[in-house]
Amino acid sequence: MANRAYNFNAGPAALPLEVLEKAQKQFVEFENSGMSLMEMSHRGAIYEKVHYEAEALLRELLGIPTGYKVLFIQGGASTQFAMIPMNLLRSGKTAAFVATGSWATKAIQEAKLFGEVSIAASSEADKYNRIPSIGELKYDSDAAYLHLTSNETIEGTQWSEFPDTGAVALIGDMSSDILCRPIDVSKFGLIYAGAQKNLGPSGVTIVIIREDLIAEPTAPVPTMLRYTTHAKADSLYNTPPTFAIYMMNEVLKWVKENGGAAGMEARNREKAKLIYDTIDGSNGFYRGFAQAESRSLMNVTFRLGNEELEKKFAKESEEQGFVGLKGHRSVGGLRASIYNAVPLESVRALVSFMKDFQSHNA
Repeated sequence: MANRAYNFNAGPAALPLEVLEKAQKQFVEFENSGMSLMEMSHRGAIYEKVHYEAEALLRELLGIPTGYKVLFIQGGASTQFAMIPMNLLRSGKTAAFVATGSWATKAIQEAKLFGEVSIAASSEADKYNRIPSIGELKYDSDAAYLHLTSNETIEGTQWSEFPDTGAVALIGDMSSDILCRPIDVSKFGLIYAGAQKNLGPSGVTIVIIREDLIAEPTAPVPTMLRYTTHAKADSLYNTPPTFAIYMMNEVLKWVKENGGAAGMEARNREKAKLIYDTIDGSNGFYRGFAQAESRSLMNVTFRLGNEELEKKFAKESEEQGFVGLKGHRSVGGLRASIYNAVPLESVRALVSFMKDFQSHNA
């Protein structure tokens, strides 16, 4: 489609055009049922096929080992900030966190409402422009869990490798980089991710949880906020976000058709390299925010010489069909979010614009 925007939104984010076009065709009538998927019961065989197919594809593409449950939960990753300590932070235990930026900070603040929290490592002194090294991590051997945010969308930093935490359950917020590359799920006790960046539209959150962590909370927790509730009912205890799960299923099919997690990584590294090379080769006109070894494959954050120039960049880019290049309001600057579904052609167009903008404003 010639009139598609160059979509660099941080979330909700770009979806594969092929998926959108297929959904458009199936929206009014799904599989000769005489109705839309949005109109049918989530207890019926047609929807259940979609539901379980999405789970199976997620297991396949992430290589999820046996002994883990895959849950589809509403409320976004922000609900998981509370749900995790409500279920896993027992009395007398401490939850350890790695403070890497805005989203890790939100998770820390929420956990403090339910129990003791410690900071295993922090990059706050560096304005969160880097990911702490594994060697920097300090936490109790009997901690309830160690929580990290695998990719900080606002600061544009990403973990390149994950720690082995032994008996301490490792928890990963992968909302903004799940399936951008292969990962070893067995290192984690729990992984969670809002769908609206790499998996589909907003409305559903993925929780991958090791079965030994699924237990009734020791303190009173509302029924809908217990992992046991969703695990026992295969995420069908109440009406799930059926359209979001359908769309996620189609996105997962697209990922599989395009080489799986390894194919996504090759695609994402090529896109990221184009932009980072442009930044690094600009003789200081563009300045990357994240330290080189912590740069994200998903969110490229950068600055110009002053805010007025950044505003001009944002305005002129919008006029040329680019969407979402303003940095987050809390930090300013500029940001290109290049999730799985962002086409290489969009990134090439952005690089061309960046070079042209520099030539007229340096």
